Amino acid sequence: MKQERRRFEKEEYLERQLKTRKSMNALNVEVLIVYDPANMFWLTGYDGWSFYVHQCVVITTDGGLFWYGRGIDAKGAELTTDLELNNILSYPDDYVMSPERHPMEFLANILKEKGLHNKRIGLEKDNYYFSARAAESLYSSLPAATFSDQTGLVNWQRAVKSETEITYMKRAGKVIEGVYERVMQVAKPGMKKNDLVAEIYHAGVQGHQGHYGDYASFVPLIGAGEEAAACHMTWNDEPLKNNEGMFLELGGAYARYHCPCSRTLFLGTPPQQYLDIEKVINECIENAIEMFKPGNTCAQISDNFTATLKKHGYEKNNRCGYPIGCSYPPDWGERTMSLRGTDHTILEENMTFHFMPAIWFDDWGFEMTESIRVGSNGGECLSNVPRKLLVK
Repeated sequence: MKQERRRFEKEEYLERQLKTRKSMNALNVEVLIVYDPANMFWLTGYDGWSFYVHQCVVITTDGGLFWYGRGIDAKGAELTTDLELNNILSYPDDYVMSPERHPMEFLANILKEKGLHNKRIGLEKDNYYFSARAAESLYSSLPAATFSDQTGLVNWQRAVKSETEITYMKRAGKVIEGVYERVMQVAKPGMKKNDLVAEIYHAGVQGHQGHYGDYASFVPLIGAGEEAAACHMTWNDEPLKNNEGMFLELGGAYARYHCPCSRTLFLGTPPQQYLDIEKVINECIENAIEMFKPGNTCAQISDNFTATLKKHGYEKNNRCGYPIGCSYPPDWGERTMSLRGTDHTILEENMTFHFMPAIWFDDWGFEMTESIRVGSNGGECLSNVPRKLLVK
């Protein structure tokens, strides 16, 4: 059972931990408390729906590393990691959601026992999962420590993917291909939006071509008619209408690795405005694929995109993409680089991005996006969903 749950060889985890320690040394950090579940997963393999309670991985520059979480989740750490049992540590259940005590107070005592109470400690302060109370508990419990904000330290180590990670993302790409195949089979006027999303969920979890579907870090985003002008809408029970367009922002997932892919679906005969923007966005994607090669920058890809839009009389004032990989709700991005004109990060081979040249107008919107691997001679799309306005 335990072997089946391990996603990578032990050597790959050791390489990841070494990269992280090198970065910690460069930033003068002796102890790093890693709260982000994707970072925990990447460093150790730990995988469980337990991120609603306080948990972390603690890694030190002198070779130490242990998982820390709720007592009933310790078995999950045993099953999904290759950590020794003495490096799987837990807190009693009366610390769970308690106004009197906090799990970080219990962790502070463990750090004291290990002689780590007076070290230079890095925290992921700007993270969905790390609360203000968690920080305050550490500050008050470890007065001899020096704290610094190291949000993103591990995230940046994840930027260049291994061959196994690329394989998992391509399998996620197969999953999303199956999802869109199902959408095109069942979507029709009169179908309730929630029924369409139920089909999307079923296809996404069932998987495709022998690859199972993991849960995606985003719920299916769906906007029909005027709601397509709002980029992060979810579904209700309203029926789909004839001669109406809708965006679908969906993602396939496999072993926690993601392949997002958005498309626009029109039920009926699409008006000219849809056909016009389809051509423009296709040109943007074709240009970008060629530019996803080592040495180019995030800004260059963004500038090319905005220049192409401007040439055709369109504008977009937000970023056009971000890095992707392993993730947990509520986001499938890695929260490091952005494809925008002010980000001059240089691309490296096997970085992976969701290139998102979506555009929203006052009363409608159009999305057509690709997940792309940076390749030596240009980008490689991680899925093969028909790149066009889907019409039914």
